Amino acid sequence: MASLGMEAEQEPLLGDRTPGSREWDIIETEEHFKSRWRSIRILYLTMFLSSVGFSIVIMSIWPYLQKIDQTADASFLGWVIASFSLGQMVASPVFGLWSNYRPRKEPLIISLSISVAANCLYAYVHVPASHNKYYMLVARGLLGFGAGNVAVIRSYIAGATSLQERTSSMANTSACQALGFILGPVFQTCFALIGEKGVTWDTIKLQINMYTAPVLLGAFLGVLNIILILILLREHHVDDSGRQCKNVNFEEASTDEVQVLQGNIDQVAVVATNIVFFVILFIFALFETIVTPLTMDMYAWTREQAVLYDGIILAALGVEALIIFMGIKLLSKKIGERAILLGGFIVVWVGFFILLPWGNHFPKIQWEDLHNNSIPNTTFGEIIITLWKSPKEDHNEGPTGCPIGQAWCFYTPMIHLAQFLTSAVLIGIGYPSCNVMSYTLYSKILGPKPQGVYMGWLTASGSAARILGPVFISQVYTSWGPRWAFSLVCGIVMLTIILLGVVYRRLVAFSVRHGRIQE
Repeated sequence: MASLGMEAEQEPLLGDRTPGSREWDIIETEEHFKSRWRSIRILYLTMFLSSVGFSIVIMSIWPYLQKIDQTADASFLGWVIASFSLGQMVASPVFGLWSNYRPRKEPLIISLSISVAANCLYAYVHVPASHNKYYMLVARGLLGFGAGNVAVIRSYIAGATSLQERTSSMANTSACQALGFILGPVFQTCFALIGEKGVTWDTIKLQINMYTAPVLLGAFLGVLNIILILILLREHHVDDSGRQCKNVNFEEASTDEVQVLQGNIDQVAVVATNIVFFVILFIFALFETIVTPLTMDMYAWTREQAVLYDGIILAALGVEALIIFMGIKLLSKKIGERAILLGGFIVVWVGFFILLPWGNHFPKIQWEDLHNNSIPNTTFGEIIITLWKSPKEDHNEGPTGCPIGQAWCFYTPMIHLAQFLTSAVLIGIGYPSCNVMSYTLYSKILGPKPQGVYMGWLTASGSAARILGPVFISQVYTSWGPRWAFSLVCGIVMLTIILLGVVYRRLVAFSVRHGRIQE
């Protein structure tokens, strides 16, 4: 058993654990204890680097696409953005299945190698004489395919932690992922100082500029991550009480290992949790998408103002999410994961309900017929353009306000700024709570058996949500306005709350369900 002096190593990286929370009758050598948590922390780093790799170029894709291929339009931009999630959706079950039957180093190293290759391809998409936009599409798709290792990471952490350690470990995983999404655009901003021209290494035809430097950093960090996994990662698998279990992934047998508890997984709970995870990612993806068009239409913000103010708002939500992740670990010990999940959805519902337009004040109408990049129009890509389009490209900002082409602008009351900010804060509380609790409960429902395939399907459902959310909100918002859009979202969330109420008693840990551990 690990000595009391080692207790600090078991504490989460982002918070303290309650003394005595661990079952001290568990047989675990000090060496095994150190190795287990060292491996888990390596995967925290892998999750962080994966999210950085996604977000570090997200603000520069559109101008870079325009630079390398003049034939690229907003519709194609939508495919480039969606290709990451499509690649991840396809790869997640594949890597998950692989990790169930082979050492998890294999899918992790292969997926990271694919990500490194994708970043290198992205840095060279300017070289071909034609069809450059398709090379970028392939590069982003391959990067998403490599990001399918998220399923392996969650499966590993779920299998290497006891029930009492699970919530904290999953919260740390989400915190690392959120931190990567926050810092990625920050790194991109720093690289913007290099400029578009940058420097060129003629021998290997490599341009190092504001567009390629971030992906080259991503490739370097990927190689470093591969080295750390090769050197430090070890296979560990414990049951819900924390005792070592025999597993196909485990490299060395031990006389202290116990057999994995036999029993059937509650498939109803599994399907319900996948639906819940899909919904929470769906509604946050659509919220992120609609923030800029909504604020420009309602408050007559220019592109420059929208990019600045909305960027600050989304960054603040990221910081809020980190705080929530840390607080959840303490709160879950008092009221449990199910209550937090249900409460999180109720908070999200309140947030979108507050967004419903009311009153007698109407938004300013944009009378002049102009091409306003703030409007979702007919393609997902056109929604995203405003995030990259610099006002410096057009010194004449033109009229601002709600476009005349959107008929609802004439009869739909405006959403007051206080409404919007209050809603953003509430959604910023509910989303991280539901996010981490959904796959924490999911991992507990699955039990100590290999979870790779199941985690792969969960990750795939999240990827599908990130694709469909922006498409849904763009069509509904443009055609019918915020009243219908947010009413439908409220309806979706309410149905999810009802679903949670129906399956609430089934969302229990595998060992609790089979009577081995008391809840």
